[in-house]
Amino acid sequence: MAVMFFTRIPVPSLPDFRETDLTNAARWFSAVGLLVGGIQLMVLGLAAMALPAMAAALLALTVGLLLTGAFHEDGLADSFDGLGGGYTPDRVLDIMKDSRIGTFGAAALILALALQAVALAELVAWPATLLAAHAASRFAAVTLLATQAYVREDAQSRAKPLATQIGAGGLAWCGALAALPCLLVPWRMAAAMLVAMLLMRLWWGHVCARRLGGYTGDLLGACQQLCFTAGLLAAVAGR
Repeated sequence: MAVMFFTRIPVPSLPDFRETDLTNAARWFSAVGLLVGGIQLMVLGLAAMALPAMAAALLALTVGLLLTGAFHEDGLADSFDGLGGGYTPDRVLDIMKDSRIGTFGAAALILALALQAVALAELVAWPATLLAAHAASRFAAVTLLATQAYVREDAQSRAKPLATQIGAGGLAWCGALAALPCLLVPWRMAAAMLVAMLLMRLWWGHVCARRLGGYTGDLLGACQQLCFTAGLLAAVAGR
């Protein structure tokens, strides 16, 4: 169910599907990161054998976008459009629902992807960092889900079934899955990555609480992308 919700990877249909089951799927968010990151890692490694590091990094990012349908990137763009163009919570939420991309969203998306590509090109020799960044950044988004309230009342929202706060057991499981790939990364790089993600998560959580009083699905996606980008850059600095 988590793979079905968070990616476009074909999986068998669920005959007894219930929307309430998506609450339990949140604990597997880090595992989905391991899956997406693992596929990207293979692409990065194979491409780097024949292409410059930057080309290999761009190909790996492209595959990631295809695997997820740019799910989290869409949340990043919508969030920055809303927060950049809205001055009241209601206006921010209205802008975030607009399917068109604006200046703030386009700028955030371009900069995030560019920084990810540059960082990933520098990390070709440490491919496990990509795996760790995917899992840990998704765990960061789950902690936002666990600690803040869902603020959108739109029944059509894709994130609404996830809005029930995750329990301590589910949060611990998600965190354990995120921690595993960090053991494959040199400790200085792993420490730098996790500290950067923590600081980014705290800042983004403050923004969500101050501007909207909680989170939406778009803000969760933005949290993942911001932490992922910060984590990759910090890993490069920690080499």
